[in-house]
Order: sequence, then structure tokens, then C-alpha cells
Amino acid sequence: MNEIEVTILSIVIMIGLGYFLKRIDFLSEKDIDPFNKIVMYILLPCMIFHALYGADLSYIAKLGILPFIILASSMVTGIVSYFILRQFKLDNITLWSVLVTVMIANTAFMGYPVTLGIFGQEGFLRAIFCDIATLCIFLILSFILILKFGGTVRTAVRKITFFPPLWAVILGLCFNILNIPIGPVIENTVNYLGQGAIPLIMIALGLSIDFSAIQRSKNMIAFTSVMKLLFFPLIAFVVASQLGLVNLQYKISIVEAAMPSGMMSLLLAITYKLDYELTSDCILINTVISLITLPLIIMLV
Repeated sequence: MNEIEVTILSIVIMIGLGYFLKRIDFLSEKDIDPFNKIVMYILLPCMIFHALYGADLSYIAKLGILPFIILASSMVTGIVSYFILRQFKLDNITLWSVLVTVMIANTAFMGYPVTLGIFGQEGFLRAIFCDIATLCIFLILSFILILKFGGTVRTAVRKITFFPPLWAVILGLCFNILNIPIGPVIENTVNYLGQGAIPLIMIALGLSIDFSAIQRSKNMIAFTSVMKLLFFPLIAFVVASQLGLVNLQYKISIVEAAMPSGMMSLLLAITYKLDYELTSDCILINTVISLITLPLIIMLV
């Protein structure tokens, strides 16, 4: 069993655990919101801070182009998807529930182990830089969704200013660049908390699954699978080729772009009261489909 299969099966098992716990009435959909708050305000900031605090930023001049490729691919995919979805005359909640899944790639939880297993430490370092773009996209979408569903520009600026993941980025970079020690106890604590983010998101995703709704959402699921697993990496290929990237930079940028929808899509859907069941259905199905598409794309690059 290769690294891709191991990673995807681990995801499916954790999602399945959440669904099983709902089926036996140990947990329910009411638990999704508190889970989301724990992830958004505690675990995710710890994960982000720890990744940036330990990153080797000496390569930033050389590898700084990688976040741009993921960011550009996400924006192009999002804009094209937006205009296509507008033709279906969807309401705003449904439209944005789909858009967040095509714009956010699973560059960390899937991207890290896949790139590390196939390309080694050099590939893993480049994956970290790609994930910086995913975080930027997450913050941009948060700002847009606040404006769309939560109030004025002033409200959006205030909420983003006090947004814990944003401060995790700022502090992680500052502590790294200024070489500020945090001590082994705090570092371990932050690391342990950060490691809990993805499993808790996966369980929340499992709690939100409604298999009867998957049939009703099949058109949107098919759309997000095509746009995220095929169109997104195609744009990354075009951008990377035009910029003249070669070797690992070229390979990692395309492989990271080919990752399925990121779990932070579900955080956005829950936080801003979107159709999180639709979002979770799209994430689940295109994660499973990526078991086929990812190996093919890796072989091509």
C-alpha cells in the first residue's frame, strides 16, 4: 500500500468513525458547532503556528513562488466555478457551499504525508510553502463570507483582525524570523494541540454526513470533483509551465494542486452557516475519487 492510499484510507476511517458515533447516538449533529469552535480557535491556530515556527524560511526567496501558483490556481478555479454555478441559479448559501470546496485544497493533511513519502524532505519543505497559500485562501474566503453573510466591511475587518488563525501565521513567522525560543514544554503543548485539529475536523465531517442527501447533491458533487481534481491542477500546470518551474518546484506545485478539497472548507461552511451537509458530501466523495486521480497525476509529472 503506497503513501497516497494510506493517507486517504486514514481520512476515510476517521470520517467513518464520526458517522458511526452519530449512528449509535454517542454524538449528534449538535456537536458539530462546539467541535468547530475548538478547532477554529484553539487547535488550528496551534497547528499553523507550529508548522511556521519550525519551517526553514531560509528558502523563502527560492520557494516563494510556490504559494503564488496555488493561490493563482485557486482564484482562477473559483472565478470560473462562480460563473458556471451562476448559470444554475443557485441561492447564495448553496453557491458558496460549493465554492469553498473547489478553492481550498488539502495541501497539509494529505499533501504533507504524500509529498514526504514520495519526494522526501525536500518535497515536504516545498509542501509547507504551498500550504501557506491555502491558509491565505482560507482567510480571503473568511473575509468574503463575513461580507456576504455577516455584515459590513468594518465588521469583516474587525473579525479578521481578531481571527486566531491569522495571528497564528503572524506569530509563527515572527517567532521563526526573530529566533524567539518558546521552550520545549510550550512547543510540545502547541504541537500536541495542533495534531488534534485534523482528527476533530474529520469526526465533525462524519457527523455531518447524510447519505440520503448525497443522492440529492450528486450534480454538485460531480461538479466539485471535476473542478477540484482536474481543473485546479490543470491551471497549476499552466501557471508553473509559464513561470518556467522545473524539477521539484514544478512537481510539488502540481501535486499539491491536485489534492482533494481541504477540511478547512467544512470549517468555513459551519462557521458561516452555509449548507455544511452539501460541503461535507463534496469533500468526502472527491477525497475518495482522488485515490484514482492523484496517482495518475503523480505519474504524469
